Amino acid sequence: MKKGMFHSFALFALVFVLGFSCQNNNTADTTEAATTEEQTAQTVSQTETEEMPMGIKVGDKAPAFNLKNIDGEMYSFDNIKDANGEAPKGFVLTFTCNTCPYAVMYEDRLIDLHNKLAPQGYPVVAIQPNDPEVKEGDSFTAMQERASDKGFPFLYLMDEGQVIYPQYGASRTPEIYLIDADLTVRYHGAIDDNAQDASAVTVNYVEKAVEAIENGQEPDPADVKAIGCTSKTKKI
Repeated sequence: MKKGMFHSFALFALVFVLGFSCQNNNTADTTEAATTEEQTAQTVSQTETEEMPMGIKVGDKAPAFNLKNIDGEMYSFDNIKDANGEAPKGFVLTFTCNTCPYAVMYEDRLIDLHNKLAPQGYPVVAIQPNDPEVKEGDSFTAMQERASDKGFPFLYLMDEGQVIYPQYGASRTPEIYLIDADLTVRYHGAIDDNAQDASAVTVNYVEKAVEAIENGQEPDPADVKAIGCTSKTKKI
């Protein structure tokens, strides 16, 4: 092969190799960019899913319900009365149950809360959210027996089919939603600041919230993390 032809062939080979390498690099860059973009999109999607609010929050309207009480009667916001037989100024809506140790610790406090606040127009209304097929001790019959043993002065309603508690976003027992006469949630969360020891309570958040509403003020705090057991439902 002549020297000039060899140089031409070598130059052609070099251009070909460089061109092929650049093409591969561009393809790799494009693939990497697409992968990164896809991962970013997935991260954003996951973040949006995780941060997506569930249920209701303070300031929202309370979902309606029509549930069976332990006396066999159906109750809703429309036919619940306060201790004076009048339309309530509000409702201390409480998701609670028979079987959670925290709920049991709060039973006497809920009775006291109803006896104090119902005459002021704010009756306690308890809803049992657990699936009795998961927690047999939370069956309707067990609810009737527990209410009779403890002498519950408030309504104790069964969320049959577990339709209502997800609408509220209630995840604990006990968990409070203080609702005013316009069915707006004014306070949400814990009953007081000591789940373990009633004698050591320094702040009753529900009583404080009712007092604020009665004085034309906004409850402060308006949302305190509820302490209790998770609501029990069948896993699908």
